[in-house]
Amino acid sequence: MTSTMHPLAGSCHCGNITVAVGLTRPPHEFIPRACDCEFCCKHGAAYISDPAGSLVIKLGDKQLLKKYRQGSATADMLICAGCGVLIGGGYQADGQLFAAINSRIIDGNGIFAASQPVSPKTLSAEEKVQRWTQLWFRNVTISTT
Repeated sequence: MTSTMHPLAGSCHCGNITVAVGLTRPPHEFIPRACDCEFCCKHGAAYISDPAGSLVIKLGDKQLLKKYRQGSATADMLICAGCGVLIGGGYQADGQLFAAINSRIIDGNGIFAASQPVSPKTLSAEEKVQRWTQLWFRNVTISTT
């Protein structure tokens, strides 16, 4: 693992949910994954994650963080109830939280490579979990400001 982190920040539209991301490589080396499920398509989401990086999600009003399960009902989609922005997805197992962040909430334009379509809906729930635990952030904190 590299000792140089590439810090990024972002938020939902209303600012109630903010994120601090630490990537182990420059942002332009990350290819956001544009899920082709109906839910993600309707939100225009494209996800990034770095299993060796870090993700801090800070909540102003924790009551405005809503979780929605769809598809295989295995992961929680994290949504701001104040403005409706899809923050990302999270999966918890054995006390470990894994997460991927919607790249479109990150400040700055054009900092990532072009998004690439993916089709997790073709995977079984077990295959999804295996993929998430390999690809998603492992160092994840959710706190109230």
